[in-house]
Amino acid sequence: MSDLFSAAGLHNDVARPLADRLRPERLDDVAGQDHLIGPEGALTRLAAGGSFGSLIFWGPPGTGKTTVARLLARTTKLAFVQVSAIFSGVAELKKLFDEARGRRRTGQGTLLFVDEIHRFNRAQQDSFLPVMEDGTITLIGATTENPSFELNAALLSRARVLTFQALDAAALDRLLARAEQLEARPMPLDPEARAALVRMADGDGRALLTLTEEIWRAARPGEVFDTATLSEIVQRRAPLYDKSQDGHYNLISALHKAVRGSDPDAALYYFARMLDGGEDRLFIARRLVRMAVEDIGLADPQALVVTTAAKDAYDFLGSPEGELALANAVIYVATAPKSNAAYNAFKAAQRLAKDGGSLMPPKVILNAPTHLMREQGYGGTYRYDHDEPDAFSGQNYWPEKLGRQSIYHPVERGFERDIAKRMEWWAKTRRERGEP
Repeated sequence: MSDLFSAAGLHNDVARPLADRLRPERLDDVAGQDHLIGPEGALTRLAAGGSFGSLIFWGPPGTGKTTVARLLARTTKLAFVQVSAIFSGVAELKKLFDEARGRRRTGQGTLLFVDEIHRFNRAQQDSFLPVMEDGTITLIGATTENPSFELNAALLSRARVLTFQALDAAALDRLLARAEQLEARPMPLDPEARAALVRMADGDGRALLTLTEEIWRAARPGEVFDTATLSEIVQRRAPLYDKSQDGHYNLISALHKAVRGSDPDAALYYFARMLDGGEDRLFIARRLVRMAVEDIGLADPQALVVTTAAKDAYDFLGSPEGELALANAVIYVATAPKSNAAYNAFKAAQRLAKDGGSLMPPKVILNAPTHLMREQGYGGTYRYDHDEPDAFSGQNYWPEKLGRQSIYHPVERGFERDIAKRMEWWAKTRRERGEP
């Protein structure tokens, strides 16, 4: 039968995806991840020792997590068993554990590779603990999500987390060269289109090879594509960005830090990345308002006005016109003078209010709607500030048991510089008038 297939030009490899046919046979062949599988890499050392404990592989798709797990099993002579958390339940896990116990009795260990392990719920994750502890299995769990948030603390305490990185351009170029060698034909791309293809892969080796197959299938004999034609053929792979997961939090964090660091160019870049990834525009608008009150505060009170106006403009215009209003707000908050004095003062006031308890304000500043209250001193010597010199009485407003506190400390930047001068004058006037 195999001769008939060969005669017809049909080989087993033909039906296999390029990524599968190009799967490395040795750790040295894995593209990228030199920090893990290089000469001094963590996994290189573990493999050389002949054994390793349970591991969590954390990283983006297409970075070699499954391949490395398979090669580690081969290196250490462990039986390799692969399951996906998307399709597996507790019953299947129990069956796999029983099979692993049977192998153990014959002297062979089991490496259980669980793809998308973060998809398991708490009870399912807990089911791994006994068989990890007694050595029935060596677990390697792969996840694209932050293990700190998605995996149980008990599971994490029994496994070492190793981070896989998105493949850089050099690693993707090497992978592309290996594909050309395997296929014995060059990519039908000019140099600029080849570089564009690497960028389109977005650090994902499997995506690169999938795109490569599409290009070879589309190319006619002797045809060479430029960047424009390439984009038409592959329709450009969507950016690696999950609005509900790490990509979402990483980019909004980067945008916030760039604004706080007064780098409008970087802030605009991350803003554009979020738009390109399909982020909810109103989520971005809300975060810009947050930046205005947290990181700019009263150093530039207009920041809050600008950011809320940008939100309203986007509500009114929609996409894409309204996105320019948000871009204006990004530039404004990034270039505004910065102060977190109001933010810190608010937090300090909350702590003081919580720790101080239900302290009575001075009676002098309380209203006295009844005769009895007036007899007890409510509002008796209250001084109306508008009738005082410079519209400032300087009287004490703090509970007697607490005394005057200093909470708000404006910075010497922007509008807060003027606020600081006023506060200094008020403090000086109080001292001169003998007020506490």
